Amino acid sequence: MNQDTTAKTCLAFFYLSFVVLFFTATSFFGKSRNTAADQILKDSTTNKHVREERFIEINGIDEWVTIKGNSAKPVILFIHGGPGSTMSPYSDAVYGGWEKDFVIVQWDQRGAGRTFGRNAPEELSPAYLQAHPLTVDQITADGIQLAEYLTKYLHKNKVILFGTSWGSIIGAKMALKRPDLFYAYIGHSQVVNAAEDLISAYKKVYQMAQKAGDQKSLSVLDSIGKPPYDIARNAGRLLRIIKKYERENSAPAPASWFILSPEYDNLQDNQHREDGDDYSFVNYVGDKRLGVKPMNTTVNFLKDSFIFKIPVYLIQGEEDILTAKEITKVYFDKIKAPAKEFILLPNTAHGFNSSVVDTQLKIMRSLKNVH
Repeated sequence: MNQDTTAKTCLAFFYLSFVVLFFTATSFFGKSRNTAADQILKDSTTNKHVREERFIEINGIDEWVTIKGNSAKPVILFIHGGPGSTMSPYSDAVYGGWEKDFVIVQWDQRGAGRTFGRNAPEELSPAYLQAHPLTVDQITADGIQLAEYLTKYLHKNKVILFGTSWGSIIGAKMALKRPDLFYAYIGHSQVVNAAEDLISAYKKVYQMAQKAGDQKSLSVLDSIGKPPYDIARNAGRLLRIIKKYERENSAPAPASWFILSPEYDNLQDNQHREDGDDYSFVNYVGDKRLGVKPMNTTVNFLKDSFIFKIPVYLIQGEEDILTAKEITKVYFDKIKAPAKEFILLPNTAHGFNSSVVDTQLKIMRSLKNVH
């Protein structure tokens, strides 16, 4: 078996094995290529309801964006996690009730969901991965350009910025680089030092498995060893065990939240989400055999990312193993901002549940001078 065949076999095996749930125009300001979708759809002339779902050109590629809500109200830009775990297929179920009070913007990031599908290769091969790396800086730049677009297109001074898990990396960097675009930054399951977060998670879940007498999980953890990993599949195996223990110790999200919206539940979209998950995840954790460098080694907010010029709110699950409260609190204590708040939620782990979303809404409604 030659080297290329070996790499492709490794890639295919990795894609079938890992879990990604932890981590969702001729010119940019010109018309969208989907001209029909450019029109703002109004339920009536009084409530100014907008419901747009279209591609927008961002830094040279078409990226999928949905804009839904009352255009007279504040805009919230959501930065999904993963990377690769898009929220656009689930937004109506989770946030549809907010649309009378806000404009909800979901964005399939570069390498994710419909954005990946629009720009997808014929084959997600090692050669493609090596030639098209994802970087934190690139996705941050994309997010900033989208925020610029939204303020102009929707005639807003600023928008509210929310980032979850992987999206908290991008969201915090956007807030630090361009505070003039945002009323506030709200981070959920904030990633602080991505490499150290994973080491901490390994130690924590190992102790939990020992206490539970969980020999199956301990066998896996012993076989892969402590992070960092040269093989992306090992990171996926660790995340699977973390997910298991977080699920056992926290309240779940309502089952209705994560059922695909009908327009996203088709063979093409499903394949693009799956491939985008794979592509984004292997770029996040890296894989030496595939020649992919990890993005997570470039993330450490404890070095110098403390000075925010806008209010900062961090929502933290008490049972979060992947981004532990102890690490997040150390970072929060170092932050300098006009206002800041650390909200620790009991019976909550890394992902969304009703408590997380209720807390988001409470923060959004508390913001002053936002329009």
